[in-house]
Amino acid sequence: MSILVDRSTRVLVQGITGREGSFHTRQMLAYGTRIVAGVTPGKGGQVVEGVPVYDDVLTAVRQTAANTSVLYVAAPQAVDAILEAADGGISLIICITEGIPVWDMIRVVRYLQGKPLRLLGPNCPGVTTPGVAKVGIIPGHIHLPGPVGVVSRSGTLTYEIVWALTQAGLGQSTCLGIGGDLINGTSFVDVLRLFEEDPQTRAFVLIGEIGGSAEEEAADYIAAHVSKPVAAFIAGRTAPAGRRMGHAGAIIAGGTGKAEDKIAKLRVAGVLVADYPEQVAELLSGRL
Repeated sequence: MSILVDRSTRVLVQGITGREGSFHTRQMLAYGTRIVAGVTPGKGGQVVEGVPVYDDVLTAVRQTAANTSVLYVAAPQAVDAILEAADGGISLIICITEGIPVWDMIRVVRYLQGKPLRLLGPNCPGVTTPGVAKVGIIPGHIHLPGPVGVVSRSGTLTYEIVWALTQAGLGQSTCLGIGGDLINGTSFVDVLRLFEEDPQTRAFVLIGEIGGSAEEEAADYIAAHVSKPVAAFIAGRTAPAGRRMGHAGAIIAGGTGKAEDKIAKLRVAGVLVADYPEQVAELLSGRL
């Protein structure tokens, strides 16, 4: 079993005819992902890597029964693409795009409330069920199927820690990024709940960073509801206050969002907190 994507996932690529869209379509197909359609307005009727292209999401869904969309769309067009996917009947929307303004994402999240779908991202690397499917930009070769669920705010740290897990023989059930922006569609708590309910996932890895309160909220949820081992790494221990570090959401402001505060709360919740990324695998070894 896995969360979010499995063998029944039918993927639609928004922006498939662009450079990034076509490149990652090839990568996803090579991994075994079932891509049934692409969408680029005005490019309907073309074929990319054997995938038919449609002018709009609704037509693509009606023709192919796509249920998952991944967006390789520039920031100025990304909001409209998300809303089109939501209105077109897509149940899982994965937005790779970064640089979407905060106000636009507030509008998107408000519009999606109450709808039977999930938004992952924006500014996220996607989701992989090792050996089954990958939707997004996470490298496929770093994965090994297994019992460890991985959720992260950082794409690059995800790859580093997943590779360390794989080298230690600790395979992954599902690996996903929630995105590093201030406003996103899926939280740590949302994913931890799915991992806790998934019988294949026997331990979690949480990869966080400075800024916001997502990690503290995750710690509260872990303390109250999680029965499985959890390891974590929090980036940004030496980051100065008031300076954004990489992601739009990675900023210590108003005295909140400090790495040490997040680490302390996670430890109180019983989480094994690593001092460096590769240590995550060491902390989980022997606990499964």
